[in-house]
Amino acid sequence: MSQLDARSFTLRSRRVVTPTGVVAASVRVSEGVIVEIGPYDSEQGDDLGDWALAPGLVDPHVHLNEPGRTDWEGFATGTAAAAAGGVTTLVDMPLNSSPVTTSVAALAAKRHAAKSNLSVDVAFHAGLVPGAEAEIAGLLDAGVRGVKAFLCHSGIDDFPAATERELRAVMPLLAERGVPLLAHAEIAHDTPPMPDPRCYADYVATRPASFERDAIALLLDLCRETGCPTHIVHLADAGSLPTLRDAKAEGLPLTVETCPHYLTFAAEEIADGATEFKCAPPIRDRANREGLWEGLADGTIDFIATDHSPCPPEMKQLHEGRFDLAWGGVSSLQLALPAVWTEASRRRHSLLDVANWLSHRPAQLVGFDAGVVVGAAANLVVFDPEAGFTVVGADLLHRHKLTPYEGRTLRGVIKKVFLHGETPAPGIGRLR
Repeated sequence: MSQLDARSFTLRSRRVVTPTGVVAASVRVSEGVIVEIGPYDSEQGDDLGDWALAPGLVDPHVHLNEPGRTDWEGFATGTAAAAAGGVTTLVDMPLNSSPVTTSVAALAAKRHAAKSNLSVDVAFHAGLVPGAEAEIAGLLDAGVRGVKAFLCHSGIDDFPAATERELRAVMPLLAERGVPLLAHAEIAHDTPPMPDPRCYADYVATRPASFERDAIALLLDLCRETGCPTHIVHLADAGSLPTLRDAKAEGLPLTVETCPHYLTFAAEEIADGATEFKCAPPIRDRANREGLWEGLADGTIDFIATDHSPCPPEMKQLHEGRFDLAWGGVSSLQLALPAVWTEASRRRHSLLDVANWLSHRPAQLVGFDAGVVVGAAANLVVFDPEAGFTVVGADLLHRHKLTPYEGRTLRGVIKKVFLHGETPAPGIGRLR
């Protein structure tokens, strides 16, 4: 495989995952761009055999936390983990960096922190918080890909929840610009205190499905009123799918994502005190998980994003196992492709389905091209769909190795990744 370190090369595979199907083909790359897709029986090129040649993943929901909280993650470690997992483009969320990305100045600081540390391409979302509505126009001019708002407490006080007033102030502008509002769709109501702070079922009861359903109802009303492209991040409640399905049938500019952890784990399997599984919205029961898979299959859920949200291990309260005090977030940036393929293949989904969910459709949300097509950047992943491995957290490139996937056997091994035709390395990723 001598050609694989050059920006001009040819690869052959019996499983080239294109936007229209999986085909046997050769793919010729010149100067980091796909210039030809030809027959598999070409005499030129490195033969990958049955290894899949697929588009690099596009993850539009990642928390890298720099500047200000590089002890949580950071551009260097986060993008190295992304590259190892086949992610070639990601979009960084406006929190939990410090400052949060709610001003043009904060965006400039984030770009400065990122520029020499990237192993993959990176773009940015802005944040909407009370009092910062006037910053949104400048942030859009500066090239952010979306505007994130929480409808509940975000977990950090410097990114407070947006109210209906702020949403109404900004959504018409987003509609005019064609930029999506990215909504954490939970509206909190009073719930009884947790009887046992170590009990996972008691934690789930503090964030019931009604939190998601109430937020989605408000967002759909505002989407309908303003025409703003509205994106529901990390949907966890399968019971919201009929409402979302009807809204899409109505023609609303609505997109929906879910996450690998909601598609992999189930509440019944989470031990009390296992705070590495804590996230918000919470992982719900098995029937709910299967409902989310049905939503992906019928297109109500558009795609899958990681919501990689790491923190220092001590913030997970591992020794005490208290869900009420632990940080909510799952680290999975390096594991998205095998985690999704493991569960998707069990349900007879195809490599093309997975490429749609992890590459083609998320790229559309944030305005990027992605795919094994002539003229596209050679952002590619070589993937053995049949091989398996057991997750060892210590082997991950995330800054912190804690992950709920520890010890889990996953299907699919990444063999090689290309970013603009090169092997990803610090400094070759681009700001987008």
